[in-house]
Amino acid sequence: MIASVRGVVAAIAPDSAVIEVGGVGMSVQCAPGTLAGLKTGTEARLATSLVVREDSLTLYGFAEDEEKHLFELLQTASGVGPRLAQAVLAVHQPEAVRRAVSSGDIAALTRVPGIGKKGAERLVLELRDRIGAVSTGPDGVAGALSGGWQEQVRQGVIALGWSNQQAEQAVAAVTETLDGGEIPPVPILLRQAIRLLGRTR
Repeated sequence: MIASVRGVVAAIAPDSAVIEVGGVGMSVQCAPGTLAGLKTGTEARLATSLVVREDSLTLYGFAEDEEKHLFELLQTASGVGPRLAQAVLAVHQPEAVRRAVSSGDIAALTRVPGIGKKGAERLVLELRDRIGAVSTGPDGVAGALSGGWQEQVRQGVIALGWSNQQAEQAVAAVTETLDGGEIPPVPILLRQAIRLLGRTR
């Protein structure tokens, strides 16, 4: 199993990065939050999880070991595959996932595309005892992450080579397209921002 990779970032795409390790470019699937911390031409280390299927070998990468462990833990729940586990981590920070599962916060879990009420209840039932310790804020209340998608999209756009100003404009443009309903997952919002920026390049 490939537990981690370290090397120069050769390329960054909306949902993956290529890390050159010993002359070999390894394609690693990453959430926007992880991609935001990468920069082409610089060295990076990613904790990785190799998912083996009959017709594919897919490497998933994470900025922190904690994200990787949570990614693998989520997949032990019924009906959760690697893409859904990554979607959970794209929408919520690891600590927010632990809080949601530990406290039975079904509403937070169903914000993840692909997880309905029954799926969220199953996650809580199967993982609550294994999710690990949950920290609380200074007031003793475990608060949910709010407004996180804007910063993740902004950082993702900057990591792909646009300026801070362009990133702010893209986030503002994407915000205007939202109708006040359920917010799409960050990877979709990031792709939308890139499409909007592509028109102005």
